[in-house]
Amino acid sequence: MATILDRDIERVLVSQEEIDRITTRIAAELDRDYKDSRRFLLLCILKGSVVFMGDLMKKVTIPVEIDFMKVSSYSNGTESSGRINILLDLNRRDLSECDILIVEDIIDSGRTLSYLVEYLRLNGARSVKTCTLLDKPDRRVVDFVPDYRGLVIPDEFVVGYGLDYAEQYRALPYIGILKPEVYEKRV
Repeated sequence: MATILDRDIERVLVSQEEIDRITTRIAAELDRDYKDSRRFLLLCILKGSVVFMGDLMKKVTIPVEIDFMKVSSYSNGTESSGRINILLDLNRRDLSECDILIVEDIIDSGRTLSYLVEYLRLNGARSVKTCTLLDKPDRRVVDFVPDYRGLVIPDEFVVGYGLDYAEQYRALPYIGILKPEVYEKRV
């Protein structure tokens, strides 16, 4: 069913069906790689990753816990400030028992995930790996490669399936390229 927000989409980049195939594939990889984990923790980076993590955790067949962090590095909604701000921290006493998988919607510069991996390791996590639905390696400014990756995409402004622009478009069931005139008029 079309929504009013669909008109702002230039084209669909990743369909619902492709997202389903990606989450199924990654869940199978996690089942294989974490089958012996005593405390497997999916750590969702709010807000954009919540849809991806929700679908992913439904497809994982091994025992899994979930938790959340809210981290920001964006100053105006389209460009990273380069500084990482933890707005909601992970507050657990059992980090030394946890195999943490940071679940992210998209990696651009790589700064946030690079920082969080080190932060969680320094705070005593048993292990820390990363998973992203979308990867934009052309935007990378730090040397960072995710452990699990759904899809490499071109350097386009994408929204939908949890990804937003100005808190809109998250509920779209697909990932689409936002028309430039939508975000250029607000910048």
